[in-house]
Amino acid sequence: MQAVHEKAHKRAIRSWAMYDWANSAFITTIGAAVLPAFFGAVVAAGLTGVQQSWATQIWGLTTAIAAAIVAVLAIVLGPIADYSASKKKFLGVFAGMGILASLLMVGIGRGGWLPAIILYVIGRIGFSGANVFYDSLLPHVAREDEMDRVSSLGYALGYLGGGLLLAVNIAMIMFAPEGDLWGVPWAEWMPRFSFFTVGVWWLVFSIPLFRNVSEPRGSAGSGPRIPPIVAGFRSLRGTFRDLGRYKQLMLFLIAFWLYNDGISTIIDMATIYGQEVFTAGGVQDATIHLIAALLITQFVGFPFAYLFGWIARKLGTKRAIYLGLVWYTLICVGGYFMSQIWHFYALAVAVGFVQGGSQALSRSLYGAMTPKTKSAEFFGFFNIMGKFSAILGPLLFVGVGRLFGESRYSIFSLIVFFIVGIVLLSRVDEQEGIRVADEENALAAAGG
Repeated sequence: MQAVHEKAHKRAIRSWAMYDWANSAFITTIGAAVLPAFFGAVVAAGLTGVQQSWATQIWGLTTAIAAAIVAVLAIVLGPIADYSASKKKFLGVFAGMGILASLLMVGIGRGGWLPAIILYVIGRIGFSGANVFYDSLLPHVAREDEMDRVSSLGYALGYLGGGLLLAVNIAMIMFAPEGDLWGVPWAEWMPRFSFFTVGVWWLVFSIPLFRNVSEPRGSAGSGPRIPPIVAGFRSLRGTFRDLGRYKQLMLFLIAFWLYNDGISTIIDMATIYGQEVFTAGGVQDATIHLIAALLITQFVGFPFAYLFGWIARKLGTKRAIYLGLVWYTLICVGGYFMSQIWHFYALAVAVGFVQGGSQALSRSLYGAMTPKTKSAEFFGFFNIMGKFSAILGPLLFVGVGRLFGESRYSIFSLIVFFIVGIVLLSRVDEQEGIRVADEENALAAAGG
């Protein structure tokens, strides 16, 4: 009986981690590589200069709009999911939105900038919203001593899966046949087909999670039932009232917000900085180099994300995160001295070493200090902090760049996020945070 239970437990872990493999295709193909280039080169190509500028500006706001919508929904739906045992249900709804939007992108053609933006916003809401409930399943799927390894496994598979499908899609685009289909050149069809493959990939590889991961027990217990939305808002109100109890968790969130701001800015601004480096080096077709660097980061990130889980077992989770943040500090220093094309590729490799591991261990450390009965609610806060991480860094990057006239100073300035993040993280007593979470779980069990 024990052997059967252990087998089901391992299957649930693998199935949970496979969702990272499934949904990462959206970020790599649609979010980072193919859709942005396709939007500028094809979708908005028929517009006038003013219209194209307007469309590009709106495109720049889409991620922020989607993030704001997800932040509000996560705050409201997280407590409801905890109370009514609906984490998988909400995960399915949001993932379904993202999958459907990806599939429908095959219909985006020339001049269709508005449908492209609408579908991207819907897809981004689906992706980010599903991640809130996916992350909230981690404390239920993994035992306390497995949290680092399981979270790292998810990130590792995400890097591999997202990178593999992107590589296939890039090859499909580069080797598009001559001629046309229904009057549309094959060179335009291939990017559209790549969006469709994301939807299929995401759908197929999400199935194991829904089949093999059990829905965690809700916090409603056996007492009188009340409407889930009422219970959700009561729980949210109680959490804000009792924030003092979760002092270590809140301190970690602030530290995470700061150092993740540095990480997110490096990721988001790397393309702009790379474009600047390639232009200075006289490179004509920078897009190929930028996509190649992205693929390098993906495939380097696969083994190193999992390796960080092993490092956490040997050194401890916080020390492993320290290691990643110190490495990011060195990346900022190296970025300051960057002047050649190969320097940019070296940066891509260096980021691949720590990007997945730092984020995976942050997720697992947060999960360890999160009460299981409030996991969706608390991971909603985690998601919000992740989204707010995209504010200060870019502002500092742009401000320093304008002040000194070169982006190398902007890259160097990001060191402040990692140094302050390390200082705040050092003040987090994770054992105290875990103790408070265990007390909350025990109280919920006694009340159920």
